[in-house]
Amino acid sequence: MRKVVVLACICLFTSCDWFTSKEEKTQELVQEEMQNINFNEVDRYPLFAGCDEMVSKPAQKLCFEKTLLMHFSKTLQDFDFVIETEVNDTIYVDFLMDKNGAISVLGIEKNMSIDDEMPEFNGIITQSLKSMPKIEPALKRGIPVNAKFRIPIVLNSN
Repeated sequence: MRKVVVLACICLFTSCDWFTSKEEKTQELVQEEMQNINFNEVDRYPLFAGCDEMVSKPAQKLCFEKTLLMHFSKTLQDFDFVIETEVNDTIYVDFLMDKNGAISVLGIEKNMSIDDEMPEFNGIITQSLKSMPKIEPALKRGIPVNAKFRIPIVLNSN
């Protein structure tokens, strides 16, 4: 009889979890999973047509940045800037790649001397981004997501 009472007590204490609703268990699992997700990184970088989606993340990032910088370089070479002083500076372009693959400029960080020498620079960069070839958006857990990027552009008038 004693064994039955002890067994009943053990079952009673362990059965408390049985009465927890499925909704509460689901919420606990979701919260645990959300804590494990790094929202500052994407699983796959945005990809241009020439980039391979099967390569590693660092290789995807390199292909994305290289293609983007080549596009900027080509656009800037098409313009004839009249510069009175020597320019050797780095400009940072912050932009947002949305989950549909559209790009928008968030900001351009540069010295005031660049504004004086090349007042049309912001318009050229913005237009260059709008004329980009089709880009597949970044993915997080297989879902297209918005992603912010900062690209350095080195200007050298030598």
